[in-house]
Amino acid sequence: MSHPYLTDEHEIFRTSFRKFLQKEAEPNFEQWEENRLIPREFWKKLGEQGFLCPQVEEKYGGMETDFGYAVVINEELERIGSGLVGVGLHNDIVVPYIEAYGTADQKQRWLPGCTTGDTITAIAMTEPGAGSDLAGIKTTAIKDGNEYILNGQKTFITNGIQSDLILVAVKTDPNAQPKYKGVSLIMVERDTPGFTRGRKLNKVGLHSQDTAELYFEDCRVPAENLIGGEGQGFRFLMEKLQQERLMVAIAAQTAAEDMLDMTINYVKERKAFGQPISKFQNTQFKLAEMATEIEMGRAFLDSLIVDHMAGKDVVTKVSMAKWKLTDIAKNVAAECLQLYGGYGYMEEYKIARRYRDIPVAAIYAGTNEIMKTIIAKNMGL
Repeated sequence: MSHPYLTDEHEIFRTSFRKFLQKEAEPNFEQWEENRLIPREFWKKLGEQGFLCPQVEEKYGGMETDFGYAVVINEELERIGSGLVGVGLHNDIVVPYIEAYGTADQKQRWLPGCTTGDTITAIAMTEPGAGSDLAGIKTTAIKDGNEYILNGQKTFITNGIQSDLILVAVKTDPNAQPKYKGVSLIMVERDTPGFTRGRKLNKVGLHSQDTAELYFEDCRVPAENLIGGEGQGFRFLMEKLQQERLMVAIAAQTAAEDMLDMTINYVKERKAFGQPISKFQNTQFKLAEMATEIEMGRAFLDSLIVDHMAGKDVVTKVSMAKWKLTDIAKNVAAECLQLYGGYGYMEEYKIARRYRDIPVAAIYAGTNEIMKTIIAKNMGL
């Protein structure tokens, strides 16, 4: 399928990256799923080949690529498996905060390691009592001389076990009114005293992606680790959530396309009552319905990516894409599994893993219910 924002150079890059994944990821992915972890050696190999944060400036180790390369990377990672979501989070969600709001010193300290795979990043927003309500977080960072003292807990943190550098949403002014004005962002580095990791969470899906609880108990962080000014965190989050939700939509669309392709191939080979099940009208109608929704989803997504690359404010449309495309992907997973019959419920078939992995996309990066709230608000309702 042709994408209007991709050039021949992007497709050459895709071919190279796909070959890399076929060699380094595809043969090992099931083992990574069993191990509940993507090995750091894989991150290093990604960095060595220029597949980590290629958008970063050359002086920090990047290639200054456009967003089209991010789309290609995330599509190809998703085709291997949703458990590789942590790579996209590192490349296109966490590192852009440093690029956009970090000081020259912060960029020099952190970006080179992010491009080589020596530094794996995470973002810690969600708390046990605050998910989509970012203004309601309780983790505090109180200034004490040249340091901030952090206290609080975060949960459901992608890359939580492996991360070396974590962007933490905190309250530097717990009494601020309105509440969002007290939110700030601060970088916490591995082995900082007072910072500990809790359980590696046992999830329904995304098994190879490490997800963890994080704890901060009188955790002392240098004041120079603050990203932007105090009280700017909520604004920064709102500005960057557009791209985060777009990345979720891209992954959902890619997963839906992948599931449809594999199911079409399966129903042509699988026979029942003396003929391939692709010959049954129910099978044909189900696949036709899914193909139509997926095709329409791709057209909308591609137009959205073009606008995002042009720097347009597409928050409303991104919210539409995030909820609708993840919803379509959930439906496609269920319908495709049904067409596989009993074999679809067997772990040896990729559709079983897809069925487990897909639903959480409707929850993270802001639930689909929150997406509809944003859309309604921007409609003037």
